[in-house]
Amino acid sequence: MEKVAATVFRKFGEELATLIGRRVGIETSEGKTYQGYLVGIDEKLNIIIDNVTGGDGKVFKLVLNGSFIKEVRLIEKPFELKSLAERLERVFPSLVKVREEIGAIIVMDKIKLTEKGVVEGSGLAAERAKGIYDEFVKQSKAQST
Repeated sequence: MEKVAATVFRKFGEELATLIGRRVGIETSEGKTYQGYLVGIDEKLNIIIDNVTGGDGKVFKLVLNGSFIKEVRLIEKPFELKSLAERLERVFPSLVKVREEIGAIIVMDKIKLTEKGVVEGSGLAAERAKGIYDEFVKQSKAQST
């Protein structure tokens, strides 16, 4: 039972970590709502959000006590790592690994892509991966409008 609880807690923590840097909506137990970029969270679910709107007006940074948070919502569409990996796999068959726990795709064990593009690696293969990424982002934006 203890092992299951530890696994569940670890998975919960990993999911929370994917929200860091994302635009979130927060509702407190008092009914106040805020939106901003999640920049920090701890084990007690205390959070820090940046560029805050809502609540009592424009606030630059807000720390909320986890015991007063009723709801945290992701309000931006998450980057589709798996879809990008499928496209990369067509060009680099059997050389693409999705590492969701770090929010990255590893190509040929030397090129690392995140939602920001190619963040590690160089050379012709990295340029090809960057081209695939750029086309993927362009098509994703066109579909969302």
